[in-house]
Amino acid sequence: MQISTFTTHPFDDQRPGTSGLRKKVKVFQSQSYLENFVQSIFDTQTDLAGGSLVLGGDGRYYNREAIQIILAMAAANGLARVIVGQGGLLSTPAVSCLIRKYQTNGGIILSASHNPGGPDEDFGIKFNTPNGGPAPESVTEAIYHRTREINQYRMLDADTIDLDHTGTIKLGDTQVEIIDPVADYAELMGELFDFEQIRQLFSAGEFRMRFDAMHAITGPYAKHILEDILGAESGTVINGEPKEDFGGGHPDPNLVHAHEIVTLTTGPDAVDFAAASDGDGDRNMILGRDFFVTPSDSLAVMVATARLIKGYSDGIAGVARSMPTSQAADRVAAALGLTCYETPTGWKYFGNLLDAGRITLCGEESFGSGSNHIREKDGLWAVLFWLNLLAVRRAPVADIIRQHWREYGRNYYTRYDYEGLDTEAAAGVIRYLQQQLPQLQGADLGSYQVEYADDFEYTDPIDSSKSTHQGIRIGFTEGSRIVFRLSGTGTSGATLRVYLEAYEADPDQQERATAEVMAPLVELAGELAQIEARTGRAEPSVIT
Repeated sequence: MQISTFTTHPFDDQRPGTSGLRKKVKVFQSQSYLENFVQSIFDTQTDLAGGSLVLGGDGRYYNREAIQIILAMAAANGLARVIVGQGGLLSTPAVSCLIRKYQTNGGIILSASHNPGGPDEDFGIKFNTPNGGPAPESVTEAIYHRTREINQYRMLDADTIDLDHTGTIKLGDTQVEIIDPVADYAELMGELFDFEQIRQLFSAGEFRMRFDAMHAITGPYAKHILEDILGAESGTVINGEPKEDFGGGHPDPNLVHAHEIVTLTTGPDAVDFAAASDGDGDRNMILGRDFFVTPSDSLAVMVATARLIKGYSDGIAGVARSMPTSQAADRVAAALGLTCYETPTGWKYFGNLLDAGRITLCGEESFGSGSNHIREKDGLWAVLFWLNLLAVRRAPVADIIRQHWREYGRNYYTRYDYEGLDTEAAAGVIRYLQQQLPQLQGADLGSYQVEYADDFEYTDPIDSSKSTHQGIRIGFTEGSRIVFRLSGTGTSGATLRVYLEAYEADPDQQERATAEVMAPLVELAGELAQIEARTGRAEPSVIT
């Protein structure tokens, strides 16, 4: 087998975002586009030469073709070993698990997470470092810098590899191992959670659940763990077959896109517990009978109840949340004498805290939560945490949450997404808010008094790296907040996110509807940012 060197030219749009490089499939299919980015990874991550790599993706359109290209390039760049999920499939949490278990020099994940899939939709690629987590900014900037100057890439002239059967294949001097994508991850979950307790919950015959895999990567994982290992009834996992276009759906586990699972928790035949995960398996939505658990509340409950769970029975070191996530976890941490860190949005910001042992649990409002077991958020892990908690408490989801509110107070929370905005118009909203910050400090805005108004910046307590311009925060003296930021996960246009939070300590007032409580803040946010005037949008695309 020969190695061929191909002449190429740089592309000017390969700077990774919050979760890697995401573009339309057709962009990645264009000549040299994927190859340039992959070669830039190999050129900058020099430990990969002679080292090992985990490779897999969520099964979306172009996943298989991309894996064949990356394998040929890995062999040409001198990698000794590549571990690949059977069928080219690996969830993002499973990649992190494998990197850590087999101590590889990193991993490449092919996914655009919760974005739609198909020939006219989205594709993505990101590099995870040897700790199993998303590459920090220093690594992504090095990769991006290389993409701006690259002029050649290398590939081994080789036949297509059979990805559908486990075993070891030699590709030049590189050993390619096709493995069961589920086994190692399932073993880790068995170490963290009391599977026998959960089996008893199912075997009692009075508990019913459904898990919506949304025709994405988590289907095989959920079916094996929930149905085969834990004994949930056949059919507990719905939409469990991964499809290249996610069955025509949008694999984002929220109340809008996962409406099928939401309907199963309502009515006289409602299930007791339901959950959903996203395209690459790192997000989760938790539901009880006629009850939606916000991701912020889910994290707070996990912090409050961690000692009840086998893998965390010795207690937790601390907790971290992304800045836009509600302050519910902060209140629990304060009561338990734990430190709660506030970081920018992006799982990579939790990595140093986890590696240093500062935190055990972490989460984001965007339906992501996780722990120190890996270095990615983990959708199925969150579902199993809740199942284990339900097995211990033997109480409905709604009762567990309401008891939590009575003890710690309720942080009402909602998010407005304005998607597909003109990029300049969206940036103009943020610039306008930045200009208003000096006069907002201490101002009276209707019945609210501003306690602080800033453009959030973060200094990592471990390596002292600094991240600036991470979102506009406006906090009020009675505990409410409004946060504005631009999302970094889309592939076309811009997405403006508006996060709204209100705190209610009085148990007699904690059953008010979220829309009612948030109405004054929604109106105020629109006025402060001049959203309609600056973007032309009178209403958000999605409310969660």
